[in-house]
Amino acid sequence: MDRTQSQSVFDRARRVMPLGVTSNFRYWGDDSTLIAQRAKGAYLWDVDGNRYIDYRLGFGPAILGHALDAIDDHVREALHDGVIYAMTTEREVRVAERIVAMCPAVEMVRFANSGTEATMHALRVARAYTGRDKVLKFEGQYHGMYDYVLWSTYQPVETMGSRRDPIPVQASSGIPAAIRDLIITLPFNDFELLERRVREQWHSLAAIIVEPMLGNCASITPQPGFLELIRKLCDEYGIVMIMDEVKTGFRVARGGAQELYKVNPDLATYAKSLGGGGYPIAAFGGKREVMEIIGHGVAHGGTYTGNTLGLAAAEKTLEILATTDALEVVAQRGKQLQKGMSDILETKGIPFAFAGHPSMFGVVLSDHEPRDYRDWARSDHAMYDKIAVECIERGVMPDPDSREPWFLSSAHSEQDIAESLTAFEDAVNAVAG
Repeated sequence: MDRTQSQSVFDRARRVMPLGVTSNFRYWGDDSTLIAQRAKGAYLWDVDGNRYIDYRLGFGPAILGHALDAIDDHVREALHDGVIYAMTTEREVRVAERIVAMCPAVEMVRFANSGTEATMHALRVARAYTGRDKVLKFEGQYHGMYDYVLWSTYQPVETMGSRRDPIPVQASSGIPAAIRDLIITLPFNDFELLERRVREQWHSLAAIIVEPMLGNCASITPQPGFLELIRKLCDEYGIVMIMDEVKTGFRVARGGAQELYKVNPDLATYAKSLGGGGYPIAAFGGKREVMEIIGHGVAHGGTYTGNTLGLAAAEKTLEILATTDALEVVAQRGKQLQKGMSDILETKGIPFAFAGHPSMFGVVLSDHEPRDYRDWARSDHAMYDKIAVECIERGVMPDPDSREPWFLSSAHSEQDIAESLTAFEDAVNAVAG
């Protein structure tokens, strides 16, 4: 593919932005970082006019595909009345009512602008509700780009210590070392270690925050009973269970992972699919008893929270998801893609496993499905990453990092799946011979 224009724009970008990007995850290298031009439906085009079948979907938000006319038209109509008012609007109430109706655990809602903000505010509420300071999170899980949760997210496993006694590892310089005293990190799906650590630390533990699927680690799923154990321990010790549904919310089911797994958290966080294609909106919500402490000595706010742009997108997106078979289509396309990939990898004799849900699944080159981040680290992710790069060269775009899932949308057609499988087979042959 010709990428002359992408390189030219990127060279300009490096002079005015660190790494030439606004998010570190968008940097693919000095000579391979692409510059996007536009996106529509299941497709993305770079500035050189190369078209890609998109399985990144902006890291997941475009559940109905890019630039869906029904959503964009609804947003344009709403924008005629302005964007922010420093006041509540009826649209805000309608969207909150829809979220409460769709999500089993949610009785009250507050809005934010990003998944990072949603989890940050949920943690503050949990600390205020319990009067405790510590938070337990799981290795390989990502809950936002701020100091309290950027621990043991994507660091080398060898830095994390023994799985029997894990070491919380900062994901960045600039994070105060003192925060380590407020964070407990554990491997996902380790029943015995979770129970032991909670029984030791419950008196200082405000919250257990959990991605029901590891959205930044191949969509690793909970073992049967693991989410139920978190729920049981939180009930027993007065700890707030926070389910981070920023990626799974309104994607794996209309009511998210809490509906899929039939486990109700105390608080849940949302973003991504809520904005129906990338409009900036997020939310957190949960039990009335917990949420009602907000405004009574507990701070939450923001200039752009409840902005018309995001709310209008969410209003139309949730309407479509609630009243059509869009999510069934998404899952069906994912199953078709998985079936074709299975056939290709089996023919080549490459060990593999799928993790996650058909709408956001990981491909792990291993002879067993991973249970946690340490399992993923033992897979052949170097080979996978090479295959992903070869797919991109052939016009099919997964993330070139095996920790990121393949995201499906209702805009992906059966023809897109067929074309993607041809490219995937060619990519596997190029890498594996």
